[in-house]
Amino acid sequence: MSMPLYAGIGVLGGLMRDIAPDKEDVWRFSPFFDLSLWQLLRRRQDLRRSAFRIACVLMIFFAEVLRWGVARLFSPRGVFLLVKNWPHPSMLTAGAIIVSTIFTVTIPLKIWNNFRNEKKLEAQQRRLNEARLAALTSQINPHFLFNTLNTVSSLIRTSPEEARRIVYKLSSILRRLLRNTENFSLLREELAFIDNYMAIELVRFGDKLRFVKEIDENTLDRLVPSMLLQPLIENSIRHGLSSKVDGGMVRLSSRLENGRILLLVEDDGVGISEARLSRLFELGIGISNVNERLKVLFGDGYRMWIDSKPGEGTRTGIEIPEVQATAAVAS
Repeated sequence: MSMPLYAGIGVLGGLMRDIAPDKEDVWRFSPFFDLSLWQLLRRRQDLRRSAFRIACVLMIFFAEVLRWGVARLFSPRGVFLLVKNWPHPSMLTAGAIIVSTIFTVTIPLKIWNNFRNEKKLEAQQRRLNEARLAALTSQINPHFLFNTLNTVSSLIRTSPEEARRIVYKLSSILRRLLRNTENFSLLREELAFIDNYMAIELVRFGDKLRFVKEIDENTLDRLVPSMLLQPLIENSIRHGLSSKVDGGMVRLSSRLENGRILLLVEDDGVGISEARLSRLFELGIGISNVNERLKVLFGDGYRMWIDSKPGEGTRTGIEIPEVQATAAVAS
């Protein structure tokens, strides 16, 4: 016999949600009737919302009074009551029971609402991180393509055959950029991308540029952030070696240390002054983008540093944790 009563009260709760000014207001009303009444009197611009919160409390009060009324009709049998022959309660006892009922209904709603808010914040933070990563990647790609196209244009008149080969390499690079929608990729895929990029740069600089790779085979199938290495190598060539008369060498190395991936990009170029080095994470487009992407992806779980001495060269190091395939898909 209690099922029809509580089903009707459930329908009443659904109707309250339908008439709410905002569907989320059904989670936000307070068990403190006086506070809701105070808000109604003080915040005149929010009359509907304050009135709805008061109506929610009154609805709980009405449902409890309705249960008591039905219980009186069946009191000899103890239906709808915990005690079969419960004496008539005093006004104070009745008030305490009604207040307890209001808190019994509202407190679980408040707890569930807090849980919902935490999940919504996590989802919003995830969407914000995705937007930041997309923005950072979109800043890197045009910068990289602009420099590459300049290289190709300089070869068209002097060496058409080389220009054709470089255009083919460029098409491979563009194909990779267009199909890559993930935040992570295998290190071997990043290295293939770097090989295509360096093929263009080696044609541009000729014998002045040397490129050496020292890759630990155990790192080839590890996941790393996409487009991580190219901005670092481009910085080494552009700022470290391009102004050096006799050119120089860029070395890329990787290894595993204590379950973490260590990536190093080194050059023997002109180096960076201490004044510029202290502000490099703010001034350099490629460096700052890489650092920001690592911060979004790993929080405090990564390390990035730059060591440089004028006239001797620069070394940029990145240390990141190993990433599982499931985590990479989720991010």
